[in-house]
Amino acid sequence: MHLSREEERAYQGEEGESLRRAMEILVALGDIYGADRLIPVRSVQVAGVSFKTIGEAGLEWISDLRGRVVVSAVLNPAGMDLTRWQKMGIDERFAKKQLEIVEAYRRLGVSPDCTCTPYQIRPELARRGDHLAWSESSAVSFANSVIGAKTNREGGPSALAAALVGKTPRYGYHIEEKRVPTINIAVEADLKPSDYGILGYIIGKEVGDGVPRFIFRKRPDVDDLKALGAAMAASGSVALYYFDEEAPAAPKGSEEILVSDRDLQDVRQECAPDDEVDVVAIGCPHSSERELAEVARLLEGNKVERELWICTARATAERRSDLVGKIERSGARVFCDTCMVVSPASDRYRKMMVNSGKALAYIPTLCKMKAAYGSVEECVRAATRRV
Repeated sequence: MHLSREEERAYQGEEGESLRRAMEILVALGDIYGADRLIPVRSVQVAGVSFKTIGEAGLEWISDLRGRVVVSAVLNPAGMDLTRWQKMGIDERFAKKQLEIVEAYRRLGVSPDCTCTPYQIRPELARRGDHLAWSESSAVSFANSVIGAKTNREGGPSALAAALVGKTPRYGYHIEEKRVPTINIAVEADLKPSDYGILGYIIGKEVGDGVPRFIFRKRPDVDDLKALGAAMAASGSVALYYFDEEAPAAPKGSEEILVSDRDLQDVRQECAPDDEVDVVAIGCPHSSERELAEVARLLEGNKVERELWICTARATAERRSDLVGKIERSGARVFCDTCMVVSPASDRYRKMMVNSGKALAYIPTLCKMKAAYGSVEECVRAATRRV
């Protein structure tokens, strides 16, 4: 991989040990994937934030770094609400370590906006055509597919390295020729908002790391696309998909998958809630303002009988504190900075009901418990009275 003189100096350690380590990571990554050079990025989103997932080794690695990021960089969700962790039942040792992780990132200049939906709170981070170095699977999918930016799915260390250097290796989805659809998905169903998570859950398993091109009867809205991409990234490894009629076509002879109402209904029946559900969680990816408003409307005049969490970005919760107040008057809890998948707060439950295809895919493996699926309305109903 070709390096400029400035990049070569950093790689040789002439700009300090932290930049040398960062360049080592980027050069190794570029060599593995056949990149020809490094390219500047507009922003970075860094995964590897929850103490549950990175542990002591991860904390030590981040804490040893020095310097400051040179592009805008934000964090993925942490393992707890950074200010209300006691309400989640998080123990003090975990909380201490988690706060140390966030502080270590902050010292490097990474903004502690711990969210999987940075585009909802800081749209300036990504614009059409921008090169990015984002980590979280659903954020990568949204950036590539909905915003029209260009990013591979970075690991936590490579994303942080990109933030310190301001560049990432040019390979994969940074190259236009790699962004061609590989499979057609004909959706022969009139989809409700809650169907997009199920559709993504199905298609991710089918296409793996392919690039699907969807043919819908009706154009999805932004929250629908967020749910679709998140689920495909979790049940498979989809980082780019197309949904617009003007999208490039898949090559002649590409496989086509037909999805019917029956396919969606089969998954719904398989993942239907029952009396074993003891916690309900909404907001994976983090809830938008519109989704918070829907939950507030559905909870009005009700009291929860099961534990109900709504996860969102702190900036969203602070901007719409009126909606948070309405939700929490029911006994439900709005948590920021975290989600049900990466928090140890989930570990004490047996079965969680979610409105997310992403969470449906991850909870059994990452949280070691059963999962059920329903729409936002069904989730609220399950939390406010017996299923």
